[in-house]
Amino acid sequence: MKANPKMKADPKAEAAPKSSTKKILVIAAVATLVVGLSGGAAWYFTQGNADPSKAARKAAKPEFLAIEPFTVNLQPENGEQYLQIQFTLQVASLEQAELIKTNMARVRSRVLLLLSAKKASDLSTVEGKGLLSKEIIAAVKLPFYDKAPPQEVSDVLFTSFIIQ
Repeated sequence: MKANPKMKADPKAEAAPKSSTKKILVIAAVATLVVGLSGGAAWYFTQGNADPSKAARKAAKPEFLAIEPFTVNLQPENGEQYLQIQFTLQVASLEQAELIKTNMARVRSRVLLLLSAKKASDLSTVEGKGLLSKEIIAAVKLPFYDKAPPQEVSDVLFTSFIIQ
């Protein structure tokens, strides 16, 4: 079928190509914007606001530091009694373990003073041992020097506990 030259071209048909090109460009721009914002949001929520030191601490595996046994006289209740105890400290990192090893004399002194102030009845229950664990953590966490940060000790694991 041949086009009739006398027929005028449809104005809607001529406008359609321009309108669809604009729509395609707008859709492409919006899609690019959405993809860019999504990528930026994903980066922000996964890494953008993370504190590098916290991330390093979470990634680091805890270290365990065995402490040499203690034998101390307990406060008298029913005659002479003593405590023989051995435990392991759980610390945040290898650096913390090395810091504690370097200052082991301070650690042992603090724990010795703590233990020698106890009575056998204070330590014979599970609750008493749990409280002692918290007290040892607090004693070891105290900074070794003025204005130094506290040590990062998270647990005390008893490996031997004898009261006689």
